[in-house]
Amino acid sequence: MSDNTGFSALHGAQWLGNQRSRFSLWAPDATHVSVVLDERIHPLHPVAEGWFSAELACLPGTPYRFRVDDEYEVPDPASRAQSGDVHDDSLVIDHASYAWRTQGWHGRPWHECVLYEVHAGLLGGFRGIEDRLPALVELGVTALELMPLNDFPGERNWGYDGVLPFAPDSSYGTPDELKHLIDSAHRLGLMVFVDVVYNHFGPDGNYLGRYAKGFFRHDIQTPWGDAIDFRRRAVRDFFLQNAFMWLRDYRVDGLRLDAVHAISEKDFLVELAQQVRSEFGGERHVHLVLENEHNDAGLLEVGFDAQWNDDGHNVLHALLTGEREAYYSDFVDHATDKLAVCLSEGFIYQGQPNRRGETRGQPSAHLPPTSFVLFLQNHDQTGNRAFGERLIALADPDALRAATTLLLLSPMIPLLFMGEEWGSREPFLFFTDHHDELADAVRDGRRNEFADFEVFADETKRERIPDPNAERTFQASRPDFARYSKDAEHAAWNDFYRQLLALRHGRIVPYLPGCRPLGADVLADSAVSARWRLGDGRVLSIEVNLSAAPCALSGERHATPLFISRNDALLDYRQGRLSPRVAVVNLEDHHE
Repeated sequence: MSDNTGFSALHGAQWLGNQRSRFSLWAPDATHVSVVLDERIHPLHPVAEGWFSAELACLPGTPYRFRVDDEYEVPDPASRAQSGDVHDDSLVIDHASYAWRTQGWHGRPWHECVLYEVHAGLLGGFRGIEDRLPALVELGVTALELMPLNDFPGERNWGYDGVLPFAPDSSYGTPDELKHLIDSAHRLGLMVFVDVVYNHFGPDGNYLGRYAKGFFRHDIQTPWGDAIDFRRRAVRDFFLQNAFMWLRDYRVDGLRLDAVHAISEKDFLVELAQQVRSEFGGERHVHLVLENEHNDAGLLEVGFDAQWNDDGHNVLHALLTGEREAYYSDFVDHATDKLAVCLSEGFIYQGQPNRRGETRGQPSAHLPPTSFVLFLQNHDQTGNRAFGERLIALADPDALRAATTLLLLSPMIPLLFMGEEWGSREPFLFFTDHHDELADAVRDGRRNEFADFEVFADETKRERIPDPNAERTFQASRPDFARYSKDAEHAAWNDFYRQLLALRHGRIVPYLPGCRPLGADVLADSAVSARWRLGDGRVLSIEVNLSAAPCALSGERHATPLFISRNDALLDYRQGRLSPRVAVVNLEDHHE
């Protein structure tokens, strides 16, 4: 049961105007709490249900920290910005002070999304990303997805070790610089999504357990330790207010919720979606996307737009690379049949047992194709490899072009990972900036993750895995866009992506509302044919062969397909054969 007593407060420091700010901390295990301003101690008043609060004279930009029971001082867990790193003073922020330049922006509908995932640090922070925006618009991207921005310890991190979820990390830029990035994106017609982490806090800089033990529940463990206790109203409000901050104060267009399978109270997710829809429903387009290993299709019927389709990635990766270890082993057997299920029904696992004998997933065939975000690469699937190899280093290039055609012209919502559109070969490695014993634990833990892989069974081979804490690991992961644009091979990949996205926006996107699958058939090993009826009644079909052998086609062939991933395969196609490593896309002009 939730401890919802009706009392609610805004976490953190709220600028009230007239040189006043209100400071509030939920500290149910504390006897008394003060706020330290300019080295002067100001007591907060106990209010109710573990809350301490007071209104004080204080201007935006003022550094502060909380003093608990006169024993220790901590940053604000709901800090809107930090003066330095996660252990330093928090800053009072006036979110209303930014002068937005883009007026009348209402976002874009979900079916127009082409997502592009980026890591802010690798692209030079908020200003560096802003410099890339025109190129993304020219490519055909419509939505920028920022990996987690929440303040993390040190200068380098994926963002999933964050401990201050309201504060953009200072190494990326200031809150106003983030707003300027979002403002500029909107002026160019780009949506902006932020990846938020509501399932855990990082191991360094989280003090909540000292004065608010009830923030966590010790009876449920996640991969990161004690689960967050969403049964408590103050805890729920902490994350609800965080979501509202991104959507209201930063005007982002959507949130991607990381690993919600690690949130035990699913009704919190329902409440979040309901409140977001209630507050931002109007004319504004606001989108909510899940990462959920459990394939919980029910959440896609209660206010969430879509889920990352890991099943789709995993089966395509297995077909492209032949890799069989770890979670790919769930997708190797009958892989072609599994791909057909993915294209016609969304999830592959809809209640079947996985390699561990655990049932996974719920039926999803009733959901529209746009309920699924499809990708060939992302931060997880690339960065969680020991050496962070991009798919271009693992797959045949013609097969990769065929799979990319499927990605960008299927009715699912496509997601690209930074640099993919240029055929980037720079790895994306796992990197952090921890020190001392924690650095050793993270490095050793990272290497031990791969102990079950045959190639790393020997401990000496695991020692070759890059140290996450070394700066060179971070630097090696930077996409080199300046070099790509001068290289013919990279430029050819970029032209390929641009051509596909132009077709998507011109011939497919306008007709995605009302789209429904018509089924998918196995043509041969690693070859499938899938069909969808678009909203205007026309039929979109994609035939893809990822194998090294041709296969026969049945039925009448179109003289000129909408798109073919290899021009030299057109003659075979007209003669009823699907060449090796090719994808062919057709769009019926007549209504069936």
